Amino acid sequence: MNSQVRRARAEDATAISQVVIAALRHSNAQDYPPTVIAQVVQHFSPAAILQFLAQRQVYVATLQQRVVATASLDQDVVRSVFVDPDHQGRGIGQQLMEVIHTAAADAGVEQLRVPSSLTAEGFYRRLGYEKVRDQQHGAERTIIMGKRLM
Repeated sequence: MNSQVRRARAEDATAISQVVIAALRHSNAQDYPPTVIAQVVQHFSPAAILQFLAQRQVYVATLQQRVVATASLDQDVVRSVFVDPDHQGRGIGQQLMEVIHTAAADAGVEQLRVPSSLTAEGFYRRLGYEKVRDQQHGAERTIIMGKRLM
């Protein structure tokens, strides 16, 4: 897949929000009830994405200049890795994670953590992450995973 990965910009906020919400409603809905999906969707409005841009290193993958995936690095934590459902399974998420791993290593991060959804656990395992523990937020179960970089 010939996607391009770059740092996200403010003008990407709406497109990032749309990708995240589409992935949540399509892919994550297989593992979580509608109430959990609705609750999580609220955290990914364009305004929330703009706040993330100010707090984290946010990246996007684009195809023909259209945002199709996103991931971010918040110090030693990988956050908000989402690929548009129409583009999943094509290596775009892995390409984003390679950029995240490089950025983390360049910043001297020795070990990364990721709060994984049930849906993404297999994806992170294939990238070398191991389960650390389960975390429960109401009805939402998250799997905390880790990977040593150095």
